[in-house]
Amino acid sequence: MSLISKTSRPTLISRRQLIVGGAALVLAGSIINPATAGVRVGARARERSLALQNLHTGENLKTVYWQGGAYVRSALDEIDHIMRDYRTNQIKSIDPTLLDLLHRLQDTLDSHRPFQIVSGYRSPKTNARLAAHSGGVAKRSMHVKGMAIDIRLEGCDSRQIHKAALSLEAGGVGYYAKSDFVHLDVGKVRSW
Repeated sequence: MSLISKTSRPTLISRRQLIVGGAALVLAGSIINPATAGVRVGARARERSLALQNLHTGENLKTVYWQGGAYVRSALDEIDHIMRDYRTNQIKSIDPTLLDLLHRLQDTLDSHRPFQIVSGYRSPKTNARLAAHSGGVAKRSMHVKGMAIDIRLEGCDSRQIHKAALSLEAGGVGYYAKSDFVHLDVGKVRSW
C-alpha cells in the first residue's frame, strides 16, 4: 500500500525553527478543539474510510482512503475508478477534500451504509450533452473537475442528507427532490 505524501524529500530545519514551530503547535492545540474542528478523536482519527456503490455499474467499494496522516494512493485509485464517467469510462482523480466531506457527512448522519453514487466524475463531453438536455446541469459543473458527487443513502431520506450536508458548511449543496438525490461539491459554500 503506497501513501501519497506532499513532499518527496525531507525538509531540514534548524533547532530555532523547531522550537518556534513547536511553540506554535502547542498554542494552536490549545485554541483548536478537535471536536469542533471536525476532527475525529481517538483510535478512529488514524483512519478515514468510505463505502460507495455506483448505481449505474453495480460496483461496490469499501476502503480506508486515509491512514497514518496521509491519503492511501491505492484507495484513491479505486475511488477514482468507481466514480468514473460510466458513459465514456473515463477516469479522473477525485479531489480528496470531497472524500473528506463525504466522511464528515457519514459521521454527521451516523451511518455506515454505502453512499449511492448517482453521478460522480463527468467528462466534458458527457457534461455538455447532459447540459444541452437539462436545465439542472451546470455547463461549468464541478463534476468535470472531480470535485462533486450526487448521492443517495439507503434508509436515509434525501431531505435529511441535505440538512446534514448544509450543517457542515463545506461547499455546494443541492437538493433534487424529483430525482431524489443530493449534490455535494467542494467549491464555494452555497445551496439550492
